[in-house]
Amino acid sequence: MGWFHSLTRWYWKIRKPLTLGTRVIVTAEQKGVLLIRHTYTAGWYLPGGGVEKGESFFEAARRELREECGIAVELLTLCHLFYSEREGKCDHIALFHAALTGSHHPRRDPMEVAEMRFFAWDQLPDDLSPATRRRLQEFRNRSFSEDRW
Repeated sequence: MGWFHSLTRWYWKIRKPLTLGTRVIVTAEQKGVLLIRHTYTAGWYLPGGGVEKGESFFEAARRELREECGIAVELLTLCHLFYSEREGKCDHIALFHAALTGSHHPRRDPMEVAEMRFFAWDQLPDDLSPATRRRLQEFRNRSFSEDRW
């Protein structure tokens, strides 16, 4: 999967496509925040992914949580909208929050997610992606000051 991701990045740099994506801050009382490590890139990230044709941002966020983490949520809160050109594409990213209540038993998709777990807010991993670290800090401060991912 790593070679495909690298090839896709080269394509994006040449074509600069307009893309839509989602990320979700999933929190659970007493557990903290859910983070994932993908099989195709290093570091910890928020769950999420691309918006498919005919989907809303909300539908895509729910689908990505189901596919990557085995989590079904109804209530999503839109936190902020961002723009990014980091991977060579013109990407618009909707950041959501999902607060898990009751008993959820997340299960990862082993093809895409190498590892998935909850982290206490004061024990976030060192290899957290820089953008993820910024988004979590803004979320905790209840202030999204940047529009660029």
